[in-house]
Amino acid sequence: MFRAGFVLSNNKIRRPVAVVAALAALPLTGAAATSHTPTAVAMSAIGHMTLEEKVGQLFTTHVYGRTVDSADPDNVKEFGLATPREIVQKYHLGGILYFAWTHSVDSPQQAAGLSNGLQRAAIGSGAHLPLLISIDQEGGIVARIGPPATQFPGNMATGAGRSATDARTTARIQGQELKAVGVTQDFAPVADVNVNPLNPVIGVRSFGSDPQLVSSMVSAQVTGYQRDARISATAKHFPGHGDTAVDSHYGFPVINHTRQQWEQIDAPPFKAAIASGIDAIMTAHIQVPALDNSGDPATLSKPILTGILRGELGFRGVIATDSLGMAGVRQKYGDARVPVLALKAGVDMLLNPPDLDVAYNAVLAAVRSGELTESRIDQSVFRILLLKLKQGVLTRPYVDASRVPQVVGTPAHLAAAQAITDRTVTAIKNDAKLLPLTTGARKVLVTGWGASTLPALAGALGKRGATTRVVETGATPADTSIATAVDAAQGSDLTVVLTMKAFDTKVTNPTGTPTDPDGRQQKLVHHLIATGKPVVVVAVRDPYDIAYLTEAQTYLATFSYGAGSMESLARVLFGEVRPAGKLPVAIPTAGDVDKPLYPYGLGLSW
Repeated sequence: MFRAGFVLSNNKIRRPVAVVAALAALPLTGAAATSHTPTAVAMSAIGHMTLEEKVGQLFTTHVYGRTVDSADPDNVKEFGLATPREIVQKYHLGGILYFAWTHSVDSPQQAAGLSNGLQRAAIGSGAHLPLLISIDQEGGIVARIGPPATQFPGNMATGAGRSATDARTTARIQGQELKAVGVTQDFAPVADVNVNPLNPVIGVRSFGSDPQLVSSMVSAQVTGYQRDARISATAKHFPGHGDTAVDSHYGFPVINHTRQQWEQIDAPPFKAAIASGIDAIMTAHIQVPALDNSGDPATLSKPILTGILRGELGFRGVIATDSLGMAGVRQKYGDARVPVLALKAGVDMLLNPPDLDVAYNAVLAAVRSGELTESRIDQSVFRILLLKLKQGVLTRPYVDASRVPQVVGTPAHLAAAQAITDRTVTAIKNDAKLLPLTTGARKVLVTGWGASTLPALAGALGKRGATTRVVETGATPADTSIATAVDAAQGSDLTVVLTMKAFDTKVTNPTGTPTDPDGRQQKLVHHLIATGKPVVVVAVRDPYDIAYLTEAQTYLATFSYGAGSMESLARVLFGEVRPAGKLPVAIPTAGDVDKPLYPYGLGLSW
């Protein structure tokens, strides 16, 4: 029935008559298996597909280009084809993943046009099946679509706010805006419990270090995405990436939790997601010996994915891999073996293989050799088609690009985001009783990290009567930059210095570079405090910096360096908004992660 295809008539979108006739009155939940149920429709579709088309449905990858027919040399380099249309049609892809660096989301309206073009390309060939279009829009530091789309402060900030309602609202608004541009699956929320302060890859992407807090936030966001916005959520990274000092993009982390620790710390948020009806769960490229002592990453582990996730936790939705281009999954096996082993472990969706042609043909070869059965492929295709049916992708694959401004970045959405952000700023120290600031003229130096963050804060302070000077010193301040900042501080009434992972001198960040080699940000803050002038220290990412800056008398955490967070910070500094955030993690003493410095739940107010 799917071979009717989706066509354009007189430049208007028309749904395929055969599909609409079969699906118009389709009951999508709780129905008996009749000829009109999702189960029957998906099975019928599978029966009309070739093996090549089935295998293609398992792959979701990025493509380059602002439009479906944009010729891009990066496409040629990676896929041997010039345009997104050619890539989708050659490999019968099941999904496309959007990134900013692929020019998929240069603007919301451009993204909507690209989505429509990609859907036409998929519908016009092969199995005539529309795509799942996916994105990582977690909020905060992982947000692929920037302004004018509504920006939120991220998960740890939301955890500091302690409001499940705010978590749900965040997911609803992000989901509604994504759906307006044609995205039907968000790889969010993050369900990892960040119990390791030196975690280089999760950190503020987590809601916090308490499993119950994380579980409540994850559950709320699943509801916001799926019930309110009607797009699919994807909890990640199973079985839990919160206790690692290695970034799985660049290495192979080992989580040494016992089975009991895993049950108590890592499992609860995933159980909550499943109880809330999560559509998909993403795997982690980590080794957890207590769950599988084979040495394989969880992505390739049948005991973890089939035994625990499916068998013990009862998950029946789509299991997606994290990117197959990451080192954590590539170190032990070659790129041709990884997708085959992932399928054998229980995976359904193969995400971003480093060489799509190698991966696609490896799966085909595994079926033809008998290593994988076609019925095993059918199981995963079935789950993916059920997801497409649930989201309406098979009958409503297109979006109205002209309506995007009516949904994306609306005044109501922006106001909601700012109000949520206002409730997340967390005050940790106010020993000198410097805050709140009185209104009136004063000279304020705004310095530290953040090429765009510092001017955003300066502008917010300027609106409140301050005369500001910005001195950007970066993540690794040179002595000359420190000297310039100190000189400016001596001529100012107040200094606000922003730090970004100043606590981390050894572990590398997602770019593979040290975050604060030799403690350069720490040195900047020490010298500013030594001037004797009032100094407010603000951590604009992970809150752990204070462990290395204990002489600071005034310290706040925003968990986010976005413009909205800087506006909220200014409001808190001037007492327009009372700081309401509570630490969603414990802050340990520098050099001793077992010795607490500031407890989970701390949060001052005025």
